[in-house]
Amino acid sequence: MDTNLIITFLSFLVFTGGVAFFTWYNLRKTVLTSSTGYFLGGRSLSGIVIAGSMLLTNISTEHLIGMNGNSYVNGFIVIAWEVTSAIALVIAAVYFIPKYLKMGLTTIPQFLENRFDGTTRTLVAIFLIVSFVVTLLPIVLYTGAISLESLFGISDVLGVDKTEGLWITVVVIGVIGSIYAIFGGLKAVAYSDTINGVGLLIGGLLIPILALMEIGDNNILDGLVKVYEFAPEKFNVIGAENSVLPFEVLFTGLIINQLYFWGMNQTIIQRALGAKNLKEAQKGLLLTGVVKILIPLVIILPGVICYYYFQETYFDQQDTVYPELVKKVLPGWLIGFFAAVIMGAVLSTFNSVLNSAATLFSVGIYKRHIDKKTSDKKLVIVGKSTSAVLAVAAIFAAPMVANASDGLYQLLQQLNGVFFIPIASILIAGFFMKKISAMGAKVGLLSGISFYIFMSWGYTSHGIHFVHLWGIEFLMNVGIMYAISYYYPRKNMYEITDVGAVDLTSWKYTTPLSITLCVVTVLIYVLLGMNSTVN
Repeated sequence: MDTNLIITFLSFLVFTGGVAFFTWYNLRKTVLTSSTGYFLGGRSLSGIVIAGSMLLTNISTEHLIGMNGNSYVNGFIVIAWEVTSAIALVIAAVYFIPKYLKMGLTTIPQFLENRFDGTTRTLVAIFLIVSFVVTLLPIVLYTGAISLESLFGISDVLGVDKTEGLWITVVVIGVIGSIYAIFGGLKAVAYSDTINGVGLLIGGLLIPILALMEIGDNNILDGLVKVYEFAPEKFNVIGAENSVLPFEVLFTGLIINQLYFWGMNQTIIQRALGAKNLKEAQKGLLLTGVVKILIPLVIILPGVICYYYFQETYFDQQDTVYPELVKKVLPGWLIGFFAAVIMGAVLSTFNSVLNSAATLFSVGIYKRHIDKKTSDKKLVIVGKSTSAVLAVAAIFAAPMVANASDGLYQLLQQLNGVFFIPIASILIAGFFMKKISAMGAKVGLLSGISFYIFMSWGYTSHGIHFVHLWGIEFLMNVGIMYAISYYYPRKNMYEITDVGAVDLTSWKYTTPLSITLCVVTVLIYVLLGMNSTVN
C-alpha cells in the first residue's frame, strides 16, 4: 500500500478515535436512562459546549461542499446566509431563550400546545421529523460521501465504481452517526461536537491560508489581492435582481428564515435548552454568533479561490470543486486529519438531527398519543429506536438529492422553505399576536405549506425568487390566521410562567456583545457593498 495513503488513513483514525475517546470519557459517569439526561444532557451544558455543538450542527459538508461550490459560481453574494445569522442569534439570546428556559421546554412544539392546542403541537412535530428525513439528513450524508470519496478514493480502494463507492460511504457514515445519537444522547452529541468544532475551524482555515500563501508566494495578503484582481466581481455582496441571492431578500424572507433557524429550530435550539442556566445558554448563542461572522473564511472564501485556480471548469458540477482545492493545497500527511474533520462535521449534523427527531417523536408523539403512562426508561428506548429507523430512512433517501442543478446548498434551502416558514409564522404568532387562535394556527400552517409547494413545484413560471416567496408566504399566513381567528376566536389564555427549571440570571455580557454583533454585521455589508459599487 502507498505510504502516503497509510499516513493519511492513520491520521484519520487517530483524530476520529480521539474524538470518540474524549466523548466517552466525559460521558462515563452520566446517567442516560432518564428523559432529561438523554434528550437534554441533564440540563448541564456549558456555554462553550453549546456554542461548539450549535456550530457543528449547523456547519457540515452541505456548507463545506455546497456553500463553497455556490460561492465558486456566484461569489460572495451568498455571504447573506451566514452573517445575518448573527442578528438572529442575538434575538434568540435576548428574547427567545429566556422564555424557553422559563417554561422548562424539552421541545419547541411544547410551547405550541400550551399556547394553541395539542393538535398544533403534533402537526408541527410530524412535519419537522419529515423535513429532517427528506431534506437535511440525505444532503448531509451525500455531501459527506462526496468529500470522503474525493479525498480517499474509496471506490478505487474497494475496487468498485464511483457510484457504488459513494453509497457504501453513505451507509458507513449513517451507521457511525447513529451510534453516537442512539447510545449517547444529546450530551454525547454535544461533547463530540465541541472537539470536532475545533478541528473544523483549524482544518477549514488551513485551506484558504495555504491556498493564498501559494498564490501570493508565501504572502497571504498578496495572494488575496491576486484573487481579487483576477475576479473582483466575485467579491460583490449586493448582486443583481436575478442573482442567486438578491440583496433585497435580506428584508423579505431571509430574516424570517434566520429567526426560525436560530431561535425556533429544535435541532439547533435543543443545545441551549440543555444549558445549566440562562447565563450559559446566552453565552453559547452569542459565541455562536461571533463564529458565524468569521465562518465565511471557511465556507465562502475557498470557493472564490477555487475560481482563481479552476475558472469555469467545474461550473456544471460545482459540488465537487472544494475537494479538488483541498487535494491541491493540503500536504499529503494532513489529508487524513482533514478527512477526519469532514467526517466529524458530517457526524455532528447527522447525529444532532437524529437526536432532535427522536426527542420530538418520543416526547411529543409517543408519550402523548401512544403510551401516556410510559416510564422515563422506556421513553429513552423509544428515542433510540426512532433514531435507528430515521437513520435507515435517510440513507435510502440520499440518492434523491444527487445532481442538484443549482447545487446542494441551494436545494437544501429551497426544501427547508416547505416547513420552516409556516412553522415560524405560527410560533411568531404565538409569541407576538395575542388574537391568533388554535384554529387560525392550524389553517395557517397547512395553507402555508400548500402555497409554497404549489409556487415552487407547480406554478414555476412566476419568476419570484424562492426567498421572496418565504416573505410572501409569511405575510399570507399572518393574514389567514387573523381571518380564521376572527371567526374562531382564541379560547386558551395561556401566559408564560416560571417552572423553576434553571437559574434565569442573564449573562452580564449579553447586551454589549449583542450590540457588537449587530454593528459588525451592518459594517460587513457597508464595506463590501461600497466595494461592489466601485466595481
